[in-house]
Amino acid sequence: MKKRDLLLVVDDMEINRVVLGQAFCDLYTILEAENGADALNLIHTHSDQLAAVLLDVVMPVMDGFQVVEQMYTQDLLSRIPVFLITADCSEANMRRGYELGVMDIIGKPIIPYFIRRRVCSVVELFQARERLSRTVAVQEQALEEKAQEIQQLNTSIIKTLSAAIEFRDCESGEHVQRIHDLTGILLRDLRHRRFGDCAALTDEEIDEISTAAIMHDVGKIAIPDQILNKPGRLTQEEFEIMKTHTVKGCELLDRIPKSRENPVYQYAYDICRHHHERWDGRGYPDGLKGDEISIWSQVVSLADVYDALTSRRVYKPAFSPEEAVRMILDGECGAFNPALLESFRQQAPQFRFICRREP
Repeated sequence: MKKRDLLLVVDDMEINRVVLGQAFCDLYTILEAENGADALNLIHTHSDQLAAVLLDVVMPVMDGFQVVEQMYTQDLLSRIPVFLITADCSEANMRRGYELGVMDIIGKPIIPYFIRRRVCSVVELFQARERLSRTVAVQEQALEEKAQEIQQLNTSIIKTLSAAIEFRDCESGEHVQRIHDLTGILLRDLRHRRFGDCAALTDEEIDEISTAAIMHDVGKIAIPDQILNKPGRLTQEEFEIMKTHTVKGCELLDRIPKSRENPVYQYAYDICRHHHERWDGRGYPDGLKGDEISIWSQVVSLADVYDALTSRRVYKPAFSPEEAVRMILDGECGAFNPALLESFRQQAPQFRFICRREP
């Protein structure tokens, strides 16, 4: 930032400009203007270098109050302190000046020592405030950058952990990224449709939910390999064990330090527990139905079913995208929110693009 080493003296009387300039010439480089219009040109040219403006009120072309009004509308008074120098220190003039935002109003005749002390004291405080604001801004930027680094690290850890679990489930690890992307597609479409709670979701919240969706199956880390990777149909007992991955995921999240303070983990907890609930109440673990299930858990549930259908698993081949869409819309994969199904129907081409497989 440029050093503020200029002082602008504005007065239509040359003698007054000389007297004021002499009072400050050892501290600042002095600029002079004999009317308000010339003063504004200098202010615009040197706005980052001006320490202060000493401004007469009664001048030709444009008077002092008009200059201050222009500076006020252009938000220059927050950066450049202005001192009115006037022989008319009436209550009306003083009120008008202070209401516009001048730093001080000094009466004529000019007493150099007196005006120097008043101006320098105010300028010193003004520049200290500016330095403090600049320091705070730099610190805020540093904190924001650090917060972004931490968030990126957290997201990387979440993705790595979730991908590791997918490897145990004989998946490539790409499943979690697809669930992230599909969740975002549906939530943005539902927001566009102004559906329920989705209408108020911000981009940041959708990103948080999509990141949380990555952890939907984190509880599978507690499921034995012989059940998790069984090539055939699970027995009822085995299926009951498999179902516990929902609550096991929540237990794992609860063990993460300060997890409740992080909005991603708050969404993740709900999604972990409820992404196998169904609209008709026939899901697990809590048997929730209808709007008892959060919309983000419903969205992740549908995204998970679609990706599972179009993926090859140890117990089944992959279905085509068209067949997967038909199965979901026809209710062959459980009941879903009708409004969510309509969004899915419209976004099916995007789903197919996200979940495309190499031949």
